[in-house]
Amino acid sequence: MALYKNAMLRGKNQTTDILVKDGKFAKIGKCCEAEGEEVIDLKGKLVCEPYCDPHIHLDYVFTASSFGENSTGTLFDGIASWSDSKSTLSADIIKQRARKGLKEQLLGGTQYIRTHVDVTDPNLTGLKAMLELREEVKDLVEIQIVAFPQEGMYSYKGGEELVEEALKMGADCVSAIPHFEYTPEMGVKSVKKAVELAVKYDKMVDAHCDETDDDMSRFVEVLAYEAMDKGIGEKTTASHTCAMGSYNNAYAFKLMKLLKKSGINLISCPTENTHLQGRYDTYPKRRGLTRIKEMFDEGINVCFAQDSICDPWYPLGNGNLTYVLDSDFHGGHLTSPQYMNKALDLISANGAKTMCPGESYFIRENNPASFIVIDAVSDFDALRNRAGVLMSVRNGRVLFKKQEPTFETPLAL
Repeated sequence: MALYKNAMLRGKNQTTDILVKDGKFAKIGKCCEAEGEEVIDLKGKLVCEPYCDPHIHLDYVFTASSFGENSTGTLFDGIASWSDSKSTLSADIIKQRARKGLKEQLLGGTQYIRTHVDVTDPNLTGLKAMLELREEVKDLVEIQIVAFPQEGMYSYKGGEELVEEALKMGADCVSAIPHFEYTPEMGVKSVKKAVELAVKYDKMVDAHCDETDDDMSRFVEVLAYEAMDKGIGEKTTASHTCAMGSYNNAYAFKLMKLLKKSGINLISCPTENTHLQGRYDTYPKRRGLTRIKEMFDEGINVCFAQDSICDPWYPLGNGNLTYVLDSDFHGGHLTSPQYMNKALDLISANGAKTMCPGESYFIRENNPASFIVIDAVSDFDALRNRAGVLMSVRNGRVLFKKQEPTFETPLAL
């Protein structure tokens, strides 16, 4: 049992106390110290639900240096590099690297992760590794696994069968990569198949959609319609949708209505897509961002994700979602109060809605006591300072604690 004193909950202007007992929130409100065996003074720091990273590729992390340089920086050359080298990876190596990536994410305050795993591999090596790892770390982090056909559900021989086999083996979501298929018809077919498989196996959908600057890449509308038609909009996600930034406004306006009506979720991966997109442009140079602000204004669920950590598609990344948040807020023109005051939703609650953990995710009495303590006093303060996480608690268990930074300076300020 522990009592966390002087916690600043999001959207509040005064502190409160949080009593944790038997791994749950026993009481949220003013408490006396006698109610807790251990008393921790949070000194007015911001308390938030854990961060969610709804889109990363843990089977790819830290492969950039070993797979050779992606000299063009394009998506397709990244895929080519991965295709040429992935057979050299064993399950043990994949797990070892993934654990390193997971540690970085956990120390950044993330407790919910959705990882896409390449299943265009007859041996399904990466999938087997991630299934094992998911079980091994379940007390530290919740991991969802996406059956992702990196080289195409139909462009890769046997891809459709491998995706279905991955679902049978325990993957949580089914994916597609329609803009990579050889023809638009194959792309549409892959989206429809993903939805069909999701319904058949009662799984979620998370498709890589329109990760290109091509304004004629419009698979997100196919996904939204199919999900709406089958009644699984809230369990369906379109990741990337970079082409949306190149659509003409008349078409985009029509699309927004479908996206809202369908209830699907959208994920933006700003750091990676800013790096990958616009590579075929001279100037003006597009930056690969989807229409975040417009979707936010329409009430469409949008969230942000890391996507890559040091792989053939993106040489940087460290799993710290505050850097991703900062990037999308600048690139998406979100630096006005109505967005900044809800900034953390985009890496917490909105991501949770995408991953569907339910009402138990939130800081409420009788829910599992999972939360983070941020070195800030508000969403705005956290955004402006890219504030770090001082403590992460999962089901009442402290995963880590950091000391608040201190400084020595001769400046008389």
